[in-house]
Amino acid sequence: MTRLPPLNALKAFEVAARHEGFVGASEELHVSRGAISRHVKLLEDHLGVQLFVRQAQGVRLTPAGTEFQRAVSDAFGMIGRAAEKVSSDANELR
Repeated sequence: MTRLPPLNALKAFEVAARHEGFVGASEELHVSRGAISRHVKLLEDHLGVQLFVRQAQGVRLTPAGTEFQRAVSDAFGMIGRAAEKVSSDANELR
């Protein structure tokens, strides 16, 4: 079985990809831009692929990053919907 990437790194990547940059991600997650950058780098090292192109004026997703963003966003969406369902089912049981 393939080892899962670090979940904090996945979340940092997903938020950075959605914001199209590390600044917005750092604000949403209440961590430094450096922390976002380190998480993304950890994820890139884990996967063995570059997800963002780093430029003087910011970052942009690579084609691999765009593809991976779709999958990660879908997965987080599924987890969110499952959590909502479990939570609403638990409220019915009380």
